[in-house]
Amino acid sequence: MCAYLVNSETAVITPPATVLVVGATGSIGRLVVAEALRQGYKVRALVRDLVKAKKLLPPQSELIECDVTLSAGLAEIVRGVDAIVFTLGAGSVRGESAMVVDYGGVRNVLAARGHLSPRVALMTAIGVTKRVDAQLGVLAGHDWKRRSERLVRVSGCPYTIVRPGWFDCNGADQHRLVLLQGDSRWASDATDGVVSRHQIAEDLVRSLSTVAAEGKTVELVAEQGASTQDFEALFAPTDADIPRELDAVHDRDNMPLADEPTWVRDELASLYQPGLLKHDDAN
Repeated sequence: MCAYLVNSETAVITPPATVLVVGATGSIGRLVVAEALRQGYKVRALVRDLVKAKKLLPPQSELIECDVTLSAGLAEIVRGVDAIVFTLGAGSVRGESAMVVDYGGVRNVLAARGHLSPRVALMTAIGVTKRVDAQLGVLAGHDWKRRSERLVRVSGCPYTIVRPGWFDCNGADQHRLVLLQGDSRWASDATDGVVSRHQIAEDLVRSLSTVAAEGKTVELVAEQGASTQDFEALFAPTDADIPRELDAVHDRDNMPLADEPTWVRDELASLYQPGLLKHDDAN
């Protein structure tokens, strides 16, 4: 039974809804599983290695072995879930691994859902709109993460996209969560912003039940101050994404859809709900 609570503007889920965690044995995914269980959700954990997962994840979670980079079996896994939290990460800003994992995993799961519209929380990264670095060259991994964001925005699912700062670089007194928009921090080091893995996990899970988080893309960092308790108040001042736009509100327009590979545009077109994709003429 679907656990959505729906009002005229948004859809949120509350415990004991079922949350599918994609990337559940990763450093963030493990914490998302634990946080979701702590909040009272039922957790379905999608894992590549069942033996490894049994050692890493709480026994209360339902473990399902599946390769998210392949579409086989995903439709059955997605059936019956109320929310999906994506914490995928290929661990590289370059190379094909980001295309296969960061983009391909999101594409495959969203395609498998059929006409269902679960609440979605997607983790990407601060600086994701930076495409070229003076030292590293072309940041293909960023582009693939950004393409995964676009898939979520056109899917028709209620969503929150979180772009966390640098993991676990916090000072001992940096507990207060701060949300940014526009992805303007491009230093490619910890000066872009820091946040702990535990804080990321909590924010992702809290976003599922936060009305003010729906339809928004934010950068997440931590600053000096007490731990954030009110997530409605945290998200309320931020702006929602424009429904007919592929990219986040306030993001710079530096990855034109017309320049994208044909197959990427085709996959966007296959997922979007009628009337949502603004740039139909580019397909």
